[in-house]
Amino acid sequence: MKREEALSLVKQEVKTRNLIKHMLAVEAVMRRLAEELAQDEELWALAGLLHDLDYDKTVHQPEQHGLLGAQMLEEKGLPAELIQAVKAHNEALGVARESLMDKALYAADPVTGLLVAAALVHPEKKLAAIDLDFVMNRFKEKSFARGANRGQIESCSELDLSLEQFLVLSLEAMQSIAGELGL
Repeated sequence: MKREEALSLVKQEVKTRNLIKHMLAVEAVMRRLAEELAQDEELWALAGLLHDLDYDKTVHQPEQHGLLGAQMLEEKGLPAELIQAVKAHNEALGVARESLMDKALYAADPVTGLLVAAALVHPEKKLAAIDLDFVMNRFKEKSFARGANRGQIESCSELDLSLEQFLVLSLEAMQSIAGELGL
C-alpha cells in the first residue's frame, strides 16, 4: 500500500482531526526512527500512519483497539510485520513486542502527545520553539501531559536509544511536518 492510499483510508475511517494529526505525527517519528535504525522507512511510516485506524470504532472498547485495525489492514494485504506492530502497540491486548518495529511504535505513540503538549505550553506554541532541554523539563513533571505514558516513552531503550536521543529524533521528525500539525 502506498502512502496516498493509506492516507485516504485514514481519512475514510478516522473522523477526529486531532487523531489524524496524531497519526501523521507518529508516521513522521516512525520514518525518522527507521532511518536512524537502518530499517524500511516506508513500512515503518505506514505502521505509524495506520496504527490507530480503528480508534473511532473501538474508543469504548479499548481491549479491541488494534485488533479491529489489524483485521482491516490484513484484508488490505498489508505485511504481517506491520499488522503485528499495530496489535502490539496497545498494551491492553497483551501482544508481545518482538520486532524493532513493534518496540518503536510502542514508544513513538505517546511521545507525540508529549511533544505536542510541550509545544502548546511554550509561549510561541510552535514545535520549532522547543528543544531537548525544554522537553526534558516537561518530561520530569509528573503532572504535565499525564496521558503521555513516561514508561512507554522510556521503552525507547529497547531500541538502543537513550531517552535524549529518542526525544531529539522524535522532535526533529515532528518539526519537519509542523505545518501539517498546525504547530
